[in-house]
Amino acid sequence: MDPIRLDSFDVFVAIVRCGGFRAAALERGISSSALSQTMNTLEEALGIRLLNRTTRSVFPTEAGQRLLERLAPALSDIRLAIAEVDELRDSPSGTVRINAPAPAADHFLCPLVFDFMEVYPDVKIEIISDAAVIDIVQQGFDAGVRFGKQLAQDMIALPLGATLRYAIVASPEYIRKFGQPQTPHELVDHQCIKRRFPGGTLVTWRFAEAGEEIEVTPTGRLTLSSAHNELQAALAGRGIAHVFDDYARPYVKNGQLVELLSDWSPALPHWFLYYPSRRLPSAAMRAFLDHMRNYDWEKAKS
Repeated sequence: MDPIRLDSFDVFVAIVRCGGFRAAALERGISSSALSQTMNTLEEALGIRLLNRTTRSVFPTEAGQRLLERLAPALSDIRLAIAEVDELRDSPSGTVRINAPAPAADHFLCPLVFDFMEVYPDVKIEIISDAAVIDIVQQGFDAGVRFGKQLAQDMIALPLGATLRYAIVASPEYIRKFGQPQTPHELVDHQCIKRRFPGGTLVTWRFAEAGEEIEVTPTGRLTLSSAHNELQAALAGRGIAHVFDDYARPYVKNGQLVELLSDWSPALPHWFLYYPSRRLPSAAMRAFLDHMRNYDWEKAKS
């Protein structure tokens, strides 16, 4: 058997985890052709095909799957050994990969990361905005961010930022034309800007005031999939938007939007950053967690 480069196995695992050469190449910052050549060399050295390739997907052969099952813990041990060596450095290094929904990344994760990078110049950070629920370990992330504390039992969760609230907002122009609802019940007579989750379900609007709780299924002509687009529509006078207060606050402050039904807006849980309890975090990840625990969220918000 020809000599085999150990990093070829890491390439193989990355291609399977990412679901293809292009995604793995983007993750690693190299060309797809370079990864393809690495895989060809590995398969030739082993004398067996590890991947089945189609025009749309890549998946392991039986031999590839068996190799993958043995490689995953071995590569994990190698990363752990590197992390232990990294402990001896004056400053942590390496890459921290985090998966997070866009609102959490916009208002909490990015400010935290930008501050962290000033303190730890040798650590690289990769943030992937994604609202879908994924297996962060299988997808190669060090941590994820989700709303509320509804996570698997084998995860450790830390609150990310302050408590949240939704704001119901519309432009002054919209209010002049169509009036201002005084209770959530009156929203059925208005053009509400609907939002659809990646899975296909529509976002419902929840309200609470003096012990009364109301859930409203918004009605309106416009359906979008992001808070940024909802804000655009509200600013353009297209209807009433339901977005996190962090998105709306600057526009309410400068008069471009008006907050409605503020007495009906309940406090919500935090975002939570979570990571596997069974895996020892790398030195870079531990530094990030320590930085997060000591971060002044109120100062960052002001």
